[in-house]
Amino acid sequence: MAPLDSGSGIAEGPAAGPAAGPAAGRLERRRTADGSPSLWSEEFAEAFHCGQGALAEARAKFVAPAQLERFAAGTRVRVVDLGVGLGYNSAALLEAACDRGLRLQWWGLEQDPRPLGLALADPDYRALWRPQTLTLLQELHSGGRWANPAAGEGIWCLGDARQQLPQLQMALGGRCDLILHDAFSPGRCPQLWSLEFLAGLAALLQPQGRLLTYCAAAAVRQGLLTAGLQLASFADPSGRAWSLGTAASPSPLPLDGPLRALTPMERDHLATRAAEPYRDPDGAAPAAAIHAARARAQAGSAACSSSAWRRRWGLEPGPRALGR
Repeated sequence: MAPLDSGSGIAEGPAAGPAAGPAAGRLERRRTADGSPSLWSEEFAEAFHCGQGALAEARAKFVAPAQLERFAAGTRVRVVDLGVGLGYNSAALLEAACDRGLRLQWWGLEQDPRPLGLALADPDYRALWRPQTLTLLQELHSGGRWANPAAGEGIWCLGDARQQLPQLQMALGGRCDLILHDAFSPGRCPQLWSLEFLAGLAALLQPQGRLLTYCAAAAVRQGLLTAGLQLASFADPSGRAWSLGTAASPSPLPLDGPLRALTPMERDHLATRAAEPYRDPDGAAPAAAIHAARARAQAGSAACSSSAWRRRWGLEPGPRALGR
């Protein structure tokens, strides 16, 4: 893969059409509660989105906490979209940015190009987006990149994100405005939530940059803290969940709107064995090896169990973090 351009454009990247990614496991169409279509992955035994709604999740957990209003019109916003999947986060961010007169410089990391192709062939999915947005997604899927004078430019980097990260660091280190981390859950894909991988993502961020994720797992939050980032939680207006996700930044985050401080309960969660990070020092370990190493570390830990934490805070049964 050629390095991504660190200037105003984006260099030609990897072989970026659909043939560049593996096709592993069956994908089943699912409809979420807000009517937007999603998929279920046989390989990861997990849905691509929460049941509440694929479109609702993109807007609530990735667009709203990005707080695009903090960027002046005409700004070029540098974005790393990790786990492009069906393209919901990409499309929702594109439309919100265009509404504010912002241009994106976008890098999309994805292992499997099939979900975006299936989405673009689905009339229900296409009905959610503006024609220009669909054109850009189609260009991305067929040619590996998109460009538009008003929207900006983007490039698809297909393959193992751990292998893409060093070249992103060369092109973008310390200058990224937003990282949208929407990989499969740590329980299914620990490779993309390890201490080392999160530290690599943290190194991409500019001082006011943000990493946004649906994940509120203690291991992930501890990894982000260890990487030197400061945390905020996504408030759930409905009150059904204790967290909708996590924002992280090298600088203190504004605790207003969709962002709030971690509660005492959430901070206490970081003192349990659940906060033992996933580790992948060589950046090449399979999921089973990462889980086994973490289990050994947890077994030797003096921290309290997550079940004791849940009892202490009255979480059995009760509110939970809404994730996958």
